[in-house]
Amino acid sequence: MPQSTSLPLAQIAQLLGVPEDSLRALITARGGSQGDGTLVGLTVAEAARRMGIGRTTLYKYLSSGEIPSAKVGRLRRVPVEAVNDFLQRRLSREGFGTAA
Repeated sequence: MPQSTSLPLAQIAQLLGVPEDSLRALITARGGSQGDGTLVGLTVAEAARRMGIGRTTLYKYLSSGEIPSAKVGRLRRVPVEAVNDFLQRRLSREGFGTAA
């Protein structure tokens, strides 16, 4: 199964005119790979931070069902794949790289 996170980064690198490896190195150097990369269930705060949105907005997407989540004990977890899938749907629906 291909990683859905590599497509947007590849497109960003292409739009910027830089090699994807260089962009990945820059992101890593700037702390873009913080946290455990093996996590499969993110907290709401982690998922919101990854998406660059507020927790309230993320809760709106969770309650509408646009992004699935699950309760684990008393905590709500958002699957990493759900975040990636949501962003992919948004990119394909709204068109990548177009200005508003």
